[in-house]
Amino acid sequence: MARLKKIAVTEARALAFNVLWRVEAQGAYSDVALDAALRASAGLDGRERALATQLVYGVLRQRGRLDFVLSHLCRQPLSALEMAVLLLLRLGAYQLLYLDRVPERAAVHSTVELARRLGLERATGLVNAVLRGCIRRRDEITCPDPAAGAEQMATGCSLPLWLARRWLRQYDVATAVALAQCQSEAAPVTLRVNTLKVERRQVLEELQRHGAAAAPTRFAAEGITVSGGGIAVLQQIDPSWYQLQDEASMLIAPLLQPQPGERIADVCAAPGGKTTHLAALCGDEASISASDIHASRLKTLQRAAQRLGCGCVKTLRRDMTATPASADSGSFHKVLVDAPCSGLGVLRRNPEVRWRRQEEDVTRLALLQRKILANAAEMLAPGGLLVYSLCTTTVEESWQVVDDFLAHHTDYELVPVAQIAPPHWQQLCDKRGALSTFTPWHDNMDCFFAVVLRRING
Repeated sequence: MARLKKIAVTEARALAFNVLWRVEAQGAYSDVALDAALRASAGLDGRERALATQLVYGVLRQRGRLDFVLSHLCRQPLSALEMAVLLLLRLGAYQLLYLDRVPERAAVHSTVELARRLGLERATGLVNAVLRGCIRRRDEITCPDPAAGAEQMATGCSLPLWLARRWLRQYDVATAVALAQCQSEAAPVTLRVNTLKVERRQVLEELQRHGAAAAPTRFAAEGITVSGGGIAVLQQIDPSWYQLQDEASMLIAPLLQPQPGERIADVCAAPGGKTTHLAALCGDEASISASDIHASRLKTLQRAAQRLGCGCVKTLRRDMTATPASADSGSFHKVLVDAPCSGLGVLRRNPEVRWRRQEEDVTRLALLQRKILANAAEMLAPGGLLVYSLCTTTVEESWQVVDDFLAHHTDYELVPVAQIAPPHWQQLCDKRGALSTFTPWHDNMDCFFAVVLRRING
């Protein structure tokens, strides 16, 4: 792997390249790497920071389409290129193909100069030639119709081939293509109002006062969708007033119907969006045990709970693949299992996952989920509720896990979500009783699955 010169970040493209390098060459997560890079580059103005963010997520989301175009412009296979050179080409091509406000000359020149600064002088001729070829030929290099088959869908919607094949088996063609296209687009900026501190109406008024276009979400009672300034405007709002969270994610905690005085366990809790939502729903008057296997992620949860004023949340490190301690057996009124999963329902927010995940991971994760769910079930008191939720689209991780659990736990029953959810949530309930936002026309939400289980008395 090439040894690159360490360069000072003075503009968006350099920052974006550094983050993409960390993601592709070092296995970092895009959101974590980008957040760290932005915090370390406090001198960048708001426009440069916004451009860097757009470049990172855009290149990762559209990698398949970008590589399709670049493969028609490069004389050698893309697999033969150094990773750094390929990242530069993707970065430049993304600007040419997707960013109307970036002048063509600036996109080419800045990418060539970035190659030079990185010590890749030998590649500047290639970068210049390929990007200029992109300008000349972009209208003649058209991606295939994604509805024509799995390979065409993979290219046209920037997906791995195995996932395109899976969605075409799982859905009709129109639904599969719509889902794939949705997962390749930018996700909306949504936030959950922290009702421990403020009402949604007040936050809406404050955002609008600062010039943002803000509107209440349709299904989540505490949600707001923000546009027209987005993240930049949020920096002017009291950080204790909100938590960035997709609307679908905001629908999970209410299913537990948390009440003051209850003992509640969130067993896969980090980074804490649903944990702190539980605290808000019960007025911070329950006892919430938030556990996770990763100590670093628990620190993130602790910071979120402190920022939002969730004093009823206590954190502990726990491995849910192990049998829970006897003191925890049957001791909680409510249990939330937001299980680790393949993440195929949130690809637009975690775009690198589509390129890292393999189909065999689905089976492996389903086995892990069965073990976690069975152990978590031991912690629930008779008569209590357990919510099992995921942000994925696979039947192996959703209904197959639930069916297996119910077959082996006769002291549990399924509570249809339609019986406990607000009337306007009915369209989000599938025929078997789960909350499901898989289809992409549900108000631009992420794809979530959740069921409610009750432990039968006696």
